[in-house]
Amino acid sequence: MIKLTKINGDAFYLNPHLIERVEEKPDTVITMNSQIQYIVKEKVSEIIISITGYRRNFGLICEE
Repeated sequence: MIKLTKINGDAFYLNPHLIERVEEKPDTVITMNSQIQYIVKEKVSEIIISITGYRRNFGLICEE
């Protein structure tokens, strides 16, 4: 799970395997496979770093 922050400041955790897309429009919107959307404070680049770190912890990304 990755930790994210809602616009109101509440933290929550999200399973990154269920993310379909992440967009900045200008707020960051995460769309899940189920089409549920979350608006978060983090920028797309921060979310990508979190997902990469999460996957690296499980050996899903190898060092090249």
